[in-house]
Amino acid sequence: MLDGQQACFEILRSKIEANRRYLWFHAASLGEFEQGRPLMERIRQEHPEYGILLTFFSPSGYEVRKNYEGADVVCYLPFDKPKLVRQFMDLANPCMAFFIKYEFWKNYLDELHRRQVPTFSVSSIFRANQVFFKSYGKGYSQVLHNFNHLFVQNEMSKDLLLGIGVTNVTVAGDTRFDRVQQIRQQAKELPLVEAFKQGKLTFVAGSSWQPDEDLFIDYFNHHPEVKLIIAPHVIGEDHLQQIISKVEGKVVRYTQATLENVQDARCLLIDCFGLLSSIYRYGEIAYIGGGFGTGIHNTVEAAVYGVPVIFGPNHQRFMEAKDLIACGGAFSVNDGNELNELLDKLLLDSDYLHDTGHKAGSYVSSRIGATDIILKHIKGLL
Repeated sequence: MLDGQQACFEILRSKIEANRRYLWFHAASLGEFEQGRPLMERIRQEHPEYGILLTFFSPSGYEVRKNYEGADVVCYLPFDKPKLVRQFMDLANPCMAFFIKYEFWKNYLDELHRRQVPTFSVSSIFRANQVFFKSYGKGYSQVLHNFNHLFVQNEMSKDLLLGIGVTNVTVAGDTRFDRVQQIRQQAKELPLVEAFKQGKLTFVAGSSWQPDEDLFIDYFNHHPEVKLIIAPHVIGEDHLQQIISKVEGKVVRYTQATLENVQDARCLLIDCFGLLSSIYRYGEIAYIGGGFGTGIHNTVEAAVYGVPVIFGPNHQRFMEAKDLIACGGAFSVNDGNELNELLDKLLLDSDYLHDTGHKAGSYVSSRIGATDIILKHIKGLL
C-alpha cells in the first residue's frame, strides 16, 4: 500500500488528460468497488465524454482491480493529510466525486467542498453508535455537511442524519443489489459444474471457513444422495487438504477436473478464484461462510438465484442477512444440530425448499434500482 501510494502521483501525472473532465470514485476495498461498479458503468455507458478516476485505499481492492477496464485511471488514494490531499486534488482535478459506503475522509471532503466539487456518498449506512451521533462527535459530524447529497441504504440512516441537521439525504437502497443482478445476467456457463451436478440436488458452500466446514461436511457425509460444492474462503494447500480429508467419498478439485472424472465425484472443491458468483446458480441450497468468525460474506450473491441461504450466528452487522431471515429466505444456525434439523426439512420437503428460495429471490429483486435513483438525482449535473 505504501509503495502504491508513492506511485499514485506519477500515475496521475502520466494518465490524467488535461482537457478531459473526470468523475472520481473512491472505494476502500474490493467490496465497496463492487458496490459502486453499477453506477460507474452506467455513467460510462450513458456519458462516455467523462473520464473515470477510481481510487482504492486497501491493497485487496487495488491489486485485484488495478487493470479494471471500466476506469481510465486507477490508483491508490494517499493518506488524508492536507499536503497530500492538495497535491492529489491538483493533479486529479475531478469535476464530481463519489465516496462508496463508509468513506468519510475529512481533509479530502473539506478540500472538495472548498473547491466546490459536487460530492456524493453512495450506498452509505449509518448506525447510532457511530461517532457522528455521539455527544463528543459533534465537531466531526460537520464533515457530513460537505456532501452535496447522501444516498443511504435505509430509513434509519436518514433519520439519524436528520437528527444532526444533515438534510440532503435520499433513501436509495443498496447498489449491491443492482450489481448481483448484473452478475446473474452475466453468469458463466460452467460445463464442469454441470457435469458434476448431473441434475442432482446440490448444496453450494461459498467463502467457507473451517468451523463452517466442520458442520456441513459432517451432515453431507451421511447424505451421499446430495452433491456438495465447496468454495473455501482460503484456498491454501493446507486448507484444501484438510477439506479433502474430511469428506467421505471422491473429491475432485476444480483445477484438476475433467468432464469424465467429475461425474462420479462426491464433492467438487473450488480451488481457484472468480467462479463462486456463477457457481451459486447450480445449487438448490447455499451456505455462506464466516458466521462463526468475524462475520458472514456476501449473502445476496447467492440469494439472487432464488435459493435459500444459510449462515452462522455472526450476521448482526449485515442488514441484508437480517432482512433475508425476516422474509423467510435465509436461516441462521448456531451449531451442527440446528443445521442438521434445517437441512433435513429443506431436503425432505420440496415445497418448503422452493418457497424459501422464492422468498430469497424476491427479496433481492424487490431491492434492485438504487443506481437508477442516484442517476436520476444527479442527471442535471452530468
